[in-house]
Amino acid sequence: MIPVDQEPTPDPLTRYVQRAANRIRAFDRRHPLVWDLHLTAFWTLAALIDAAGGWRNVARNPDAPVALVITLSLGFSLPLVWRRSHPRAALLATAPFALVNAWTGAALQAQLLQLLLVFHLALRRPLRSLWCTTLLFAAAVVLTVRHPKGSADQDIVPVLMSVVLAAAIGMTVRSRRDYTEALEDRARRLEIERDQQARLAAAAERTRIAREMHDIIGHNLSVITGLADGGRYAATKSPERAAQALDAIATTSRQAFGELRRLLDVLREEDTTSPNPALTPQPTLTDLDQLLDGVRAAGLPVHTTIHGTPAIPPGRQLTVYRVIQEALTNTLKHAGPEATATITLAYAGTGAVTVTITDTGRGGPPPDNGGRGLPGMRERTALYGGTLEAGPRVHPEQGWRVHLHLPEETPQ
Repeated sequence: MIPVDQEPTPDPLTRYVQRAANRIRAFDRRHPLVWDLHLTAFWTLAALIDAAGGWRNVARNPDAPVALVITLSLGFSLPLVWRRSHPRAALLATAPFALVNAWTGAALQAQLLQLLLVFHLALRRPLRSLWCTTLLFAAAVVLTVRHPKGSADQDIVPVLMSVVLAAAIGMTVRSRRDYTEALEDRARRLEIERDQQARLAAAAERTRIAREMHDIIGHNLSVITGLADGGRYAATKSPERAAQALDAIATTSRQAFGELRRLLDVLREEDTTSPNPALTPQPTLTDLDQLLDGVRAAGLPVHTTIHGTPAIPPGRQLTVYRVIQEALTNTLKHAGPEATATITLAYAGTGAVTVTITDTGRGGPPPDNGGRGLPGMRERTALYGGTLEAGPRVHPEQGWRVHLHLPEETPQ
């Protein structure tokens, strides 16, 4: 038995024959007439050699004129040049010579070249084109009637069997060729599909990376901006508050740098010679208090209300966390200095959660700046079949409202 980790290597002679056959096929595809002319010349020479006198060994009428025998030999062999391009026309062209061959009793063996035309007819044309093979039986009947030799079935049955065999071989080769072409076409389509899947996976991964980097960098930069604005205002009145703002900026910057480094470590190709980087899990709802503390430190008052007990998997927790993070980031950017935010979380069932984030800022239409915030929130929500609404609050209330709902998990 051949070991699993070893593949059988073809014999050197087999490889040589395969390479030679492939080269011959390639040359024949480029120059089909060359091969047709060579094969026709070979069979024409063989027919003429037989016409020199050997035909009398099997002839029913050895006294047939030599000129007629030569003409019949050429009539059977020369049409072979069209055996691949026009096999039916070539077979019909040999039919009169076959009838004359039978009528005169010459019974030339060159008539067997018609079987080669039958093979190509079955190989390249539909089955209905095989009707012209009946002309071969007509010639056999004429030979049996004009020059009988033994019983009639001894003349007709071999012709019938030969035609059927040649046609069967042609149809078999055709079926095998069609099957091979179908396999090659399927392999090409699978290769194209594989490349498309790889491109789609790469595009999805790029989108996921862009979303994560936007959530990480965008939020922390918004917090840093708020802290910097507050520190600049406090610097003239309370140096101690300015120092606290600077400390908070440093802390937030280090956190952003740490999260960004962990994300880049995931993207970096794994080096088997070095230890794996220390990676921390993605944030969950247990990290929400730390997020809110940073937002409050940046100057945005946030009030939270929680109903129920959280019982959702980490993936859904990450979605809820990122939506809250993005909503508060937008509030820091666009709501104004006097705005406040309110977060309401309601848990129900297995994996179901409803989150509403509102603020008392300026409101207004959603920003049309090609950002990734709202599209990123909708993409995360769609992963779990949820719904997301984001827009200004209903008049007379002022500000912005983001409403997220993730349904219960469906059992697999």
